[in-house]
Amino acid sequence: MTKKEKKAVLEAILFTMGDAVEVERLAAVIEEDKDKTKDLLLELKDDYDNNERGMTLMELEDSFQMCTKASMYEYLIKIAKTPRKYTISDTMLETLSIIAYKQPITRAEIEKVRGVSCDHAINRLLEFGLIAELGRKDAPGRPLLFGTTEEFLRTFGVKSLEELPELSSVQIEEFKQQAEAEAASVELDI
Repeated sequence: MTKKEKKAVLEAILFTMGDAVEVERLAAVIEEDKDKTKDLLLELKDDYDNNERGMTLMELEDSFQMCTKASMYEYLIKIAKTPRKYTISDTMLETLSIIAYKQPITRAEIEKVRGVSCDHAINRLLEFGLIAELGRKDAPGRPLLFGTTEEFLRTFGVKSLEELPELSSVQIEEFKQQAEAEAASVELDI
């Protein structure tokens, strides 16, 4: 198979699948090693990005997904149903941050950091597909472990968790103070 044919096969697979596909699986299909396959995918991405096309490839950790360029959104909404928008509260965003930085993590561990219950926030984040249950912790009660999803990476425009900004000790202290203030306001409402 020629290089051009391999790129066409990769394009067809990504178009048809719709979701992210691991580079390793793509490499097996075109009978190429993982590094060479990734190079072909990056070339394909460059082809899309440099030729004023409506599509692009998005890299998500060790996988790729074909998607519409963000600049095409205004045209898509004219013909398609308006996509669902997330309304993420500060509480949900804080809970999501804790999960992203400390995953896999249990509900009790999240609540220990926040100082308040996070049931509602976790349920909404699960509903939005930003987090998922990753299994159970090998501890008494076998609590569920939570972690972020590919949807989280797509939503926040990062390829992997390594691209998340590092938190300074000042930011961590601010989070703790906000959680304590929220806990105090919840206690006053009772």
